[in-house]
Amino acid sequence: MITQEAQDRVRGWFTGRVPEEWRHTAVEVAVDREEVSVLLTLPDVELPEGTSEAEVEEARAGRTTAFREETRGRRMEIAREAERRFERKVSWRVRVGERTELFTHVAAPVMTRLRQPQRQVLDTLVDAGVARSRSEALAWCVRLVGEHEDDWLGELRQAMTAVADVRAKGPAA
Repeated sequence: MITQEAQDRVRGWFTGRVPEEWRHTAVEVAVDREEVSVLLTLPDVELPEGTSEAEVEEARAGRTTAFREETRGRRMEIAREAERRFERKVSWRVRVGERTELFTHVAAPVMTRLRQPQRQVLDTLVDAGVARSRSEALAWCVRLVGEHEDDWLGELRQAMTAVADVRAKGPAA
């Protein structure tokens, strides 16, 4: 588990390093063992009242694409610096209004042992066309749990961070 101090250090570094013109709100940073995920929030598009939802969504997609292309070189430079400093890959996400898009990410393999009833759940998802493989079906299940149990998972992460902080303050092994 990552300590709160380690998370604060990474967030602080990105807050200081990300250009101010990229920040409409504070930079959001999530850290795990393999990856640092940086969320940048850009100003929402301004369109006349009564604009259709489809047009708003496409305007947001256009702004996201423009930002991605215009900032690619600088984002890669910042990511390389952070990867050396924090020994983790860096992923970028951008939010415009209600739209959030992930530009890059780490897809880390995870080993698991499942009994037949759990495998049958995954196989049902594959057979139904919800997923192309057991791996994709398992990722789908994890996303679904994350969406529906967000508050509980947040409390659990906070508790685990507190435990990691206490361990870090303890005597050296």
